Amino acid sequence: MSVMTERAIGNIEIPDFSDLERKIINRLQHGLPMVRHPYAAVAEELGTSEQALLDTLKSLLDRRILSRFGPMFHAGEMGGGLSLVAMRVPEETFDRVVGQVNAFDEVAHNYRREHELNMWFVVATETPEGVDEVLRQIEETTGFPVYNMPKEEEFHVRLHFKI
Repeated sequence: MSVMTERAIGNIEIPDFSDLERKIINRLQHGLPMVRHPYAAVAEELGTSEQALLDTLKSLLDRRILSRFGPMFHAGEMGGGLSLVAMRVPEETFDRVVGQVNAFDEVAHNYRREHELNMWFVVATETPEGVDEVLRQIEETTGFPVYNMPKEEEFHVRLHFKI
């Protein structure tokens, strides 16, 4: 069993990953194969067991090293709505507003930014009209205006972080 220690780069804590954790994170950033048993197939590629792969993923999620692991659905292509949203939130209420915004099931990818518009998140809804309704509810709940920035053109950037 490896002992996990952490080292800091600036204000960011960087875990010392085990070899298996490193292999799994690097491999799964490229997606899962479209086969009946995708985790078993990836485990075989990596020279480990399916159970070890699943246990490692669960551990990474439990320790909040990974915040989410799951499929990415394209809401717009499925008939839904999708939009990038920003808010200007005073520092003294930021944590409260984060909790209020993140309580909406339709909200994902909420990030703090060093900018006048300091909170950015994505809203995905079952219908295109649903975006406006969720944004109205967020404004009503938080007391702050939201800035809706719907997609005009899509670019697919294959961004991977080698660990």
